[in-house]
Amino acid sequence: MQPTLLILAAGMASRYGSLKQIQQFGPSGETIIDYSIYDAIRAGFGKIVFIIRENFAADFKEIFEPKLKGRVATDYVYQEMNAFTGDHEVPADRTKPWGTAHAILCAKNAINEPFAVINADDFYGADAFVKMAAFLNGECKSDIYSVVGYELGKTISEHGSVSRGVCAVDASGYLSAINERTKIYTDNGQIVYEEADGSKHPLPAETPVSMNFWGFHPSVFNLSQELFNEFLDKNIGNPKSEFFIPIVADEFIRRSKGKVKVLPTSAQWFGVTYKEDAPGVQASLSALVKNGEYPDNLWK
Repeated sequence: MQPTLLILAAGMASRYGSLKQIQQFGPSGETIIDYSIYDAIRAGFGKIVFIIRENFAADFKEIFEPKLKGRVATDYVYQEMNAFTGDHEVPADRTKPWGTAHAILCAKNAINEPFAVINADDFYGADAFVKMAAFLNGECKSDIYSVVGYELGKTISEHGSVSRGVCAVDASGYLSAINERTKIYTDNGQIVYEEADGSKHPLPAETPVSMNFWGFHPSVFNLSQELFNEFLDKNIGNPKSEFFIPIVADEFIRRSKGKVKVLPTSAQWFGVTYKEDAPGVQASLSALVKNGEYPDNLWK
């Protein structure tokens, strides 16, 4: 059975200010998602599942269905505020989605095979998809998950702070811990992360970080449901709280349920956290096309 690619595209784009998931960056109007899907198909993925908000489902389908029809199976899942919340009552003032791990949980009824998870607004590179497909086809089990590890210095935006899952990796190449740092930036030539209290801590440029490119066995859904219930018990009254994928990965390890293999890549990541990132993304894609790594038109 071919693995599935789950694309997280339900974010509110609060920092970017528009639906960056469907903005055109490639020479023939391609979105960043187009390049991820193209790389996934080449690597052997057999289905694409989009996590989106229902209010822009029509826009999404109008863009992607014509070019993907006949190339790969597609499905759509909506991340709704009350999905999988059980007996918890969602506060009326809650407008922010519950986060990336909740998005995965929303796909529980659409995926029955090993699958990868990516962000819609990140360019990951062909190497990452090849390595992930090999893992999902050969090593993925209920007690072995994976994450692609990027070098932190190759994932920084010049235009503001970024959020990264900072990885601690053991001698055997497995994740020993992951900490979500929500404010990482360059300060006087040094990469630092800033705590809520304003304190700054340096991070080496070669530090492995997660860019939310994960490989999971379907067993992750039951674990995510259990952890989401615990999360809601503690955080349902906090309108800014989020249930991140690293929370699930960290608890998977901490509770001795299994291991997470780090798949290292030296690829240069790029993405659109801020509007000012857009010209750089367009230039990077143009360079890859010029070098022959992608055709002028992905779906011609």
